[in-house]
Parts: sequence; structure tokens; C-alpha cells
Amino acid sequence: MSVITIALVTMTKKVENIAVLTSGGDAPGMNAAIRSVVRACSYYKLNCFGVFKGYEGLINNEIEELNARSVRNIINKGGTFLKSARSQEFRTKEGREKAYKNLLKNNIDALVVIGGDGSFTGALKLSEEFDFPVVGIPGTIDNDINGTDYTIGYDTALNTVVDAIDKIRDTASSHNRLFLIEVMGRDAGDIALNAGIGAGAEEILIPEEDMGVERLLDSLRKSKKTGKTSSIIVVAEGDKSGKNIFELGEYVEENLDDYEVRVSVLGHIQRGGAPSCYDRVLASKLGVGAVEALIEGKREVMIGIVHKEVTIVTLKTALEKRTHKHDKLIKVADITSV
Repeated sequence: MSVITIALVTMTKKVENIAVLTSGGDAPGMNAAIRSVVRACSYYKLNCFGVFKGYEGLINNEIEELNARSVRNIINKGGTFLKSARSQEFRTKEGREKAYKNLLKNNIDALVVIGGDGSFTGALKLSEEFDFPVVGIPGTIDNDINGTDYTIGYDTALNTVVDAIDKIRDTASSHNRLFLIEVMGRDAGDIALNAGIGAGAEEILIPEEDMGVERLLDSLRKSKKTGKTSSIIVVAEGDKSGKNIFELGEYVEENLDDYEVRVSVLGHIQRGGAPSCYDRVLASKLGVGAVEALIEGKREVMIGIVHKEVTIVTLKTALEKRTHKHDKLIKVADITSV
């Protein structure tokens, strides 16, 4: 991914009071990002406020001042101590107006939003409608945000999935079974593809590539002929085969007599757990970057990481469909699964 060069809108009013919230699905490392924002504010002699329960808390004025000691001992914890919630009311102009008035009531000059594409969409609308400075930090295990190589929580989720698949492989090998393992990824196959390669899966089904169930059956038949007695198939929840994971399992079992099929849905285990070192460092970098961007007068932007360097792109760019391809990784998966 190349660094995107863009003209950034700047503001003239000096920032003194910054609020931070987490929105949408939680991701390991969100606490580390909150901590970084709060402590960057303390370092630069700014006041920081935490908004509890995301945009819903902003509408209900659930806002508290935070200091460096408020965020002690949270860098290693999963989830988000500010809590997160999806807000239907914030989807309306009236709801966003309530949120804006509460920001003004608390003398807040700018807002940092930690979340994914839905959270950024809300942040952009708030900024555009009320001329309010907003900066986004990408926090989602799906790694599906444009303008950044990695999102907070993705690395931890990968490690969680690989660990789970390793354990499932033990029982698959013991009983000569075929396991279909569903992982998160409604629109993006990053978790499935990378975890599948890392865990040695025989096949990987992702939303971006519709390989079809017949190709899957052919692959399993070939594997059987080469002497494989058990197999692991990793399936992203957004797979385009036209069948859900249980239907897919039944179809395979009906068409392949040699395999005893089992299905495992990893579900929300992928969101939990202590963040990896990588996610803690990434969250710390992006949190500092968000505060510094606001100090420099940036607004309607997202702080990301490209080629290991902290970068800034507009929120509109962040919300665009990603353009990078999985071709090289898919080839690696095909070669190493023979």
C-alpha cells in the first residue's frame, strides 16, 4: 500500500479539551489507544475527557474528565473500559445534534473516535454537519479500513485464531476428521487468509474470492489421494459460496464419503483477550498521533500506519473500499497446502 498524499483541512481554534470514545465492536488494544490519547493530552498540557458507551454516551452526556492516573494498568487489558455501544439515535440528525450540544456543554474542542468504518461514518457526519474537529483511530479486528496497513486488534485476533486452530487440529488428527472453522470477516478475508496460512489449513474461503464448493471438493479429494487423513478448512463468515458454514459442512459430508465432518464457529472469542505486544505498540503510536494531529490543526482525518510509519489520511479516504489484493497470499496458501 502506498502512502496517500492528500490535502488536509485544518482548523484555526487552539485545542485545549479533547474527548475520546470507543464505538462499534470492541477490539483488543482499544484500552491501550485510550491510554495513549489520555497521556498524550497530559504530556501536551491538554484536558482529556472520556465518553462512556460510544455515541450513545455522547447523546446521554456520559462524559468524565480523565487524567494520566485514570488509565493506569489498562494497557494489558482487552475490551474497552469506556465501553462501546451501537447507537440508532446517533444515525439521525437529531441524535447527532444532541451529541454536539453535549460536547459544547463540556467545553470540548475536538473528538477522537476509536472504531471501524461505521464509527468513522458517524464521526464524519458529526464533523461535517456541525463543523466540529474529529480524528479517527482504526480499531477493528477485521483489518478492513482503507489507508492503514493494520488496525488495532487485528494482530491479537490472528494469534487467537491460530491458537484455536492448533488445538482443533489435535483432535482432527486424532479422529481423522475434517474440520470447517468459521472466523470473523464479513467483508474482508484478512483473518481467514493469514490465520489459515499460519495454522496450515488445507483450504481457505474468503469473501473476496468465490472459489466455489466444487473446487473445495476437488481439493479435498486430491488431499485424500496424497495421504492426508485429516483436514482443516478455514472459512470467513462472509464467504460467497452461497452456503453458511453448517450447510457447507453437510454438503461436503454428503459428497465425500471418506471424511467425518465437524464444524466449529470461533465467534466472539476472537475479540477477547489481552492485546499482543504489536497491538499495544500500534495503539500507543496512533493515540499519540491523533492528539498531535489535533494540536497541528488537522480535522476529519484518520491516523494510520503504512510501511511502519504513522500516517494521516482523510476520513473519506479511510471509508473508501480497499484496493489491495490477496493474490500473492492466496498463491502462498495454494502452494503450501499441497
